[in-house]
Amino acid sequence: MRLVSMVLCCSALLSLASQSAAVFSAEVNVYSARQEELIKPVLDEFNASTGIRVNLITGNADELITRIASEGRNSPADLLITTDVGRLYRAKQQQLLQPQSSELLQQAIPAHLRDEAGYWFGLTVRARPVMYAKGRLSEADKAELSDLTAERWRGRICVRSSGHIYNQSMVAAKLAHDGTAATEQWVRGLVQNFARPPRGGDRDQIRALAAGVCDLAIANTYYLAGMINDPRDQQAAASIGVYWPEQDGRGAHINISGAGVAVHAPNPAAALQLLEFMLGENAQQWYAEANHEYPVRPGVAYSEALQSYGDFTADTLPLERLGELNAEALRLMDRARWR
Repeated sequence: MRLVSMVLCCSALLSLASQSAAVFSAEVNVYSARQEELIKPVLDEFNASTGIRVNLITGNADELITRIASEGRNSPADLLITTDVGRLYRAKQQQLLQPQSSELLQQAIPAHLRDEAGYWFGLTVRARPVMYAKGRLSEADKAELSDLTAERWRGRICVRSSGHIYNQSMVAAKLAHDGTAATEQWVRGLVQNFARPPRGGDRDQIRALAAGVCDLAIANTYYLAGMINDPRDQQAAASIGVYWPEQDGRGAHINISGAGVAVHAPNPAAALQLLEFMLGENAQQWYAEANHEYPVRPGVAYSEALQSYGDFTADTLPLERLGELNAEALRLMDRARWR
């Protein structure tokens, strides 16, 4: 009897040790196109609440996608995080993501902000309205996107290059709504009204707007909100107003930051757990306050800066269409000499 008891005792200890080792060794490998400071606090909180270690690799989205593809079945990537839907669509088309079924994600994320088959999911919403110089224009000068080709805006518009996927997605959305002929005419008219050849990022367009280089700019709101909280840019940002176009029609153009579970993820359960964590109310609130991005999850409050820009109606076009039409949008922009 003593021998049996000892065997049972040893078996129990070995089982407990095995479970402890499994918990201790639990990890998830994240390939993120988001800068470390814009995501690590959420990952640290996930580690603290679950005990799952997060290994973070950051880099350019296209380079990370290429890396996953080249690593093949040996890729350590569990979760791919990007800053736009276009890259998620590319990863899906290259069969680098695997579908996930999660009731929590389906309930937390509106249908047009996630892949219908579960390959990728929106984490935050990024709005791209028209911005104007308060001292020179008022909101009454309504700058609808369709109006940006008008003669009165000749030499008065700043926007970054066509090489950036934010603009490609904006044009892709217009293609989805208006078709090729109307969209190409609009792009050619917009290019004619540029105040200068496109250069720099969204912050550079906002700075140029404040400096009087142009009277309108197209940029994402989180850049402006970040500038308002940056002593170096506060004065410039304070002189800028936000106009929400298309409020009587399709709604303002939006994009997302989002994520998908890698096709050969060694830790798929942990990856899904992290994805669900990032859609929790606490993580969504942190994104809203720290990064000034609109929460995907309904009911989560915006940051004070975003609230100051007012409520708006967003385009509900399924974001999958932005990926599907990306190549056509880029060809169209090249023909119009949007550089």
